[in-house]
Amino acid sequence: MNELFLPLRGLRVLTFENFGAGPFGSMYLADLGAEVIKIENRAQGGDATRGMGPFFLGEHDSHFFQTFNLNKRSVTLNLKTAEGQDLFRRLVKTSDAVLNNLRGDQPDKLGLTYAALSATNPRIVCAHLSAYGRDNERRAWPGYDYLMQAEAGYLHMTGEPGSPPARMGLSIVDYMTGITTALALISAIWGAQRSGNGRDVDVCLFDVALHQLSYPGTWFLNERHPTERMARSSHPSAVPVQLTRTRDGWIFLMCMTQKFWLELMRVTAAPELTADPRFATPELRRENREILTPLLDSVFERDTTANWLEKLKGLLPAAPVYDLPQALDNDFPARTGMIRGLPHPQRADFRAFANPIKLDGTRLPSRPGPALGADTEAVLRELGVPESELPDLRARNVI
Repeated sequence: MNELFLPLRGLRVLTFENFGAGPFGSMYLADLGAEVIKIENRAQGGDATRGMGPFFLGEHDSHFFQTFNLNKRSVTLNLKTAEGQDLFRRLVKTSDAVLNNLRGDQPDKLGLTYAALSATNPRIVCAHLSAYGRDNERRAWPGYDYLMQAEAGYLHMTGEPGSPPARMGLSIVDYMTGITTALALISAIWGAQRSGNGRDVDVCLFDVALHQLSYPGTWFLNERHPTERMARSSHPSAVPVQLTRTRDGWIFLMCMTQKFWLELMRVTAAPELTADPRFATPELRRENREILTPLLDSVFERDTTANWLEKLKGLLPAAPVYDLPQALDNDFPARTGMIRGLPHPQRADFRAFANPIKLDGTRLPSRPGPALGADTEAVLRELGVPESELPDLRARNVI
């Protein structure tokens, strides 16, 4: 079988990144074949997640770091030195993009903008992923996912009515901002290849969080309708789309259409629901949601979650409600290749997630994230730096 051709092969992206959002987005680029080079500061220990516990893989490496940095290279470079700046600009000449996820006021200070780098490489794309953007009064503010969820209203849309505000269980704003930035960066590179001119690209956590309010946001902007927390994690308009009790736990049902409701009635053989005029249409079910929920429970409590899933599979969107161990011990993602072995120098049985993208039906290849500075000497040799100069550069904290 021929080696899988990765569509971004030949692109070089330099990154100044920490934590989740930037590294998550650039990992998509690396997984799809781009050469992603993390520029790290050795004196500071590199990417902050290298030192984030509780689980480590030797010095300057952790499970956290590996989660966001597969398929990348690492070069240690101190931009606060003149020689470090010179080496960085030599790298820029051979690159397509520079990506950072720093505070909005930092790219100008560090010379990571198109204005600062265009003389070195007119085609360079400079992507800036910040908390609040670079063009407003919050540009110098630090910010993280949880803060965006809080200010964008997520905490009052998550959880059960009457409970304290609750964030989503994952840093979904970070991840979506990373992917949005990756899309914007690739789009800008495509434009630069045709026009000959690069540009600055800006994406911020706050904007993405607000944009993801989607139709509840549109409802409020136009109708002043506030979407609030619903019991059983229910959909705000489609019914029943919610948690339902079974004999031994929970099942999540999604009757998003009338067709699925009719299938549910057929499979459950529940005449008391099928014939009830209060549930005949989507509008009536929405009006009578609180009446329908206990009646559905009484039907589904007649059997186990597994048996109901067996009856419903392929006919109606439904899923078991797993905790994290059940979700990851489930044999389905292992059989589909979403969870794979990824031997690490410090742990041969290390496992990781595959990229969800397939090319021609094939999962993208993976290799562990790089050790701190693992590629420094190789990359500098590619730039023409003599081997004899490397020890002195390291001794003077340039690399």
